[in-house]
Amino acid sequence: MGFFERLEIKTPEQIDAMRRAGLVVGNTLELLRSSVRAGMTTRELDAIAEDAIRTAGATPSFLGYQGFPASICASVNDEVVHGIPGDRVLAEGDLVSIDCGAIVDGWHGDAAITVAIGPVSDELTTLMAVTEEAMWHGIAAARLGGRVSDISHAVERHVRSAGRYGILEDYTGHGIGSEMHQPPDVPNYGRRGKGPKLVEGLALAVEPMVTLGTKDTDVLDDDWTVVTTDGSWAAHFEHSFTLTPQGAWVLTALDGGRARLAELGVPYGGRD
Repeated sequence: MGFFERLEIKTPEQIDAMRRAGLVVGNTLELLRSSVRAGMTTRELDAIAEDAIRTAGATPSFLGYQGFPASICASVNDEVVHGIPGDRVLAEGDLVSIDCGAIVDGWHGDAAITVAIGPVSDELTTLMAVTEEAMWHGIAAARLGGRVSDISHAVERHVRSAGRYGILEDYTGHGIGSEMHQPPDVPNYGRRGKGPKLVEGLALAVEPMVTLGTKDTDVLDDDWTVVTTDGSWAAHFEHSFTLTPQGAWVLTALDGGRARLAELGVPYGGRD
């Protein structure tokens, strides 16, 4: 393994290990998407996730990370990120953002989805769609030789084109590899052509956090849960990806990102 401007540059074999971790995360999130329902607690979701991760032969990334007490983050409604699973009972009409990480052979995968509990308003459905689409537009903007802020610009441009939303600035995407959070930061706003160069072997997590109101947040007394200051609801989507000479490879997407990248006219760069 080498380093480029303090960035961890992975070998193809190490990226393959990250893909294995990414598949654990992707499968776990799909299980949680199909399992979540009104009447269950966020702690029950966490138990399902931990069992799935460990059954797959992986280790939860989040459990014990800087003292975090659970295997997933479960953030409900005006909670944007880092919600601690507990006794909160999910209700019809809630949104829950589920962030999940797994480690395989020392290498990390990290992804997130937002799920509606039963029918929700068109406003909330659109919020989720805009946030997820912004993530994919960010990934699609990445090219070898480009810059990290090309991703940031594409995320922001898509969100801004969709309406008056808040884009969190104090929390960003990040590099990922032998640690869950590494340089560089991947903001969800900014001008093109800034930041570190995108090179083969670099892996990044792209994760827009978008609200129906403000970009401003507070942290609750648990020292983890991030909430909007105005109480507006939020959505959060995340994938980890890398670039190969052939194109983009979304390590936490079950199909490697093939379908969504094709929709955006971006070549698929996966080895599976």
